[in-house]
Amino acid sequence: MTNSSGDIIIIGAGIAGLSAGCYAQMNGYHTEIFEMHNLPGGLCTAWNRQGYVFDGCIHYLFGSGKDQPFHRMWEELGAVQGRKFIDHDEFIRVVAPDGKTLIVYTNPDRLEHHLLDLSPVDSKLIKQFCAGIWDFTEFDMSLLQQKPKNLMNGGDWLRLSGKMLPFLGLLNKWGNISAAEFAKLFHDPFLRSAIPQMFAWTSIPMMVGMSLLAYMYNKNAGFPVGASLEFARSLEKRYLELGGKIHYSAQVERILVEDNRAVGVRLYNNQEYYARRVISACDGRGTIFNLLGGKYLNKKIKKLYDGHLPLHSQLQVSLGVNRDLSTEPHWVTYLLEKPIAIAGEKRYEIGVKHYCFDPSLAPAEKSVMMVMLDTPYDYWQRIYGRSIYDAEQIQESQILIDQLEQFYPGIKADIEFVDVATPVSYERYTGNWQGSNCGWLLTKETMGLMVAGIEKKLPGLDNFYAIGQWVEPGGSVPIVAMSGRNIIQQICHEDKQEFISLNPIAQ
Repeated sequence: MTNSSGDIIIIGAGIAGLSAGCYAQMNGYHTEIFEMHNLPGGLCTAWNRQGYVFDGCIHYLFGSGKDQPFHRMWEELGAVQGRKFIDHDEFIRVVAPDGKTLIVYTNPDRLEHHLLDLSPVDSKLIKQFCAGIWDFTEFDMSLLQQKPKNLMNGGDWLRLSGKMLPFLGLLNKWGNISAAEFAKLFHDPFLRSAIPQMFAWTSIPMMVGMSLLAYMYNKNAGFPVGASLEFARSLEKRYLELGGKIHYSAQVERILVEDNRAVGVRLYNNQEYYARRVISACDGRGTIFNLLGGKYLNKKIKKLYDGHLPLHSQLQVSLGVNRDLSTEPHWVTYLLEKPIAIAGEKRYEIGVKHYCFDPSLAPAEKSVMMVMLDTPYDYWQRIYGRSIYDAEQIQESQILIDQLEQFYPGIKADIEFVDVATPVSYERYTGNWQGSNCGWLLTKETMGLMVAGIEKKLPGLDNFYAIGQWVEPGGSVPIVAMSGRNIIQQICHEDKQEFISLNPIAQ
């Protein structure tokens, strides 16, 4: 069956696809979104199990603070009006086997005093670090995302340079060192072991972690009450109110091409839909090599997907616990005295998080608790579809629960529900290559890609655009939303019409 879908077809109802759809509708384009799942949000999701809501995405949202970077975009997308955000005074704790604790306060002065108490001998390094966080409180991370670079004129570049110039030294100093490398500069043995874990991943560029603390101090990185799926539903609501249409449980089998122009999509039920343009907001590798058959490539694109760039595949064990954990720190990484083996790899630390700060996620006097670990995709992919896969999920979750018993005595008896998500779970749910939940992992090696961006079009193919985490390294929620906004700016430019963004009246 052949159908006409008007101006733009968008593949994927994640944050990038919904954002593109909203801005396209604001600018008079008729759009339709095709989503393989039966829910919006893509990776920005949560799931309900026996009264517990397990969040799979947002730990903090850049743009939660009024008059702060990214906030205007979220207002335009209807995502922050009337929404409550939780702002934490501390980001995470790192606890050694002997009980010694690093508390990562979001107030730079408080963090400095704490670090100096832990290691006076590292005072010079500590003061430089905390002074850098103060500097980042003035840095607008959205500057590089506010307009497609190919549309910027001389005046745009001059204004951007003027705003960036005061921060170039800061970015150079802290953008070229990871948390793991920074830790090696400390003399104190505890801080040498704890600092790599202070932002929850060891390869994070320090400037990214410092910017996070700065934004948390500015109250511009809060957690949205109601969790990630409810946040995504606000974008869905905005899109539908703007006149857009979403087809759920509608997986695209092929992007239709005529005379090297993208003209529509064919679904797995053989229905075909045609439009003037096609935007892919789904998995990058699947789009290029499956939906388009690998016909529109060059050496640069092949290199992106040759396996050398870091991805982030995750094991998430979510627990519904019949215990009120609200008096416990909400996020703790425990350094282990003896490593444990999880999915074939030795683990020397376990990160544990509870969500009692959002009472909507669990029944009264109960708690949602999570353990999140990076894990090799190949390990889980090899056993998927066999009975050993389910048995392995149970075994690994029990190993982690046994470890939690040491930190929270009696917790095993309080656990009412266990949910395990592996990289294969993420792959099945979203189609993302190797179950990566953020596209390319943001490291100091991929920082250049983040700043420069990845080409949104493919060589030799007209009327096609790619958006989302696979063309925006780092793949954070505001960055992929900005990716959707920017592509509509580009399309408006191609059509020689003014780009319009509309801010709905606050609820």
